[in-house]
Amino acid sequence: MKILIADDSRAMRQVVAFMLREAGYRGHTIVEAADGAQALELARSQLPDLIISDWNMPNMTGIEFLVKLREDGSTTPFGFVTTEVSPEMRNLATASGASFLIGKPFTATDFQVALDACLP
Repeated sequence: MKILIADDSRAMRQVVAFMLREAGYRGHTIVEAADGAQALELARSQLPDLIISDWNMPNMTGIEFLVKLREDGSTTPFGFVTTEVSPEMRNLATASGASFLIGKPFTATDFQVALDACLP
């Protein structure tokens, strides 16, 4: 499985990758993007099986990335890992096609629950 992690913080991308391994998702190919625009390019060229994105990023936000991806016809499971956890943000994420939203701070169990629910 190929997983795209989009976050403007390299350290946070590494933490997310670590949490995925801790949640039992080991041995997968990880592709990293530093902003939403780069993530969209990589999603189009790399065709990941799962996308995990921050909400607030430069050049293109996570929600803008998700909307453009869905406009392309992509049905790739997409989730957010973000500090944006208000009911309005959760509703916007779901309405835009996100499979999950994990709030920071998070645990490996948060990833396990979210991914087990959206991956085959």
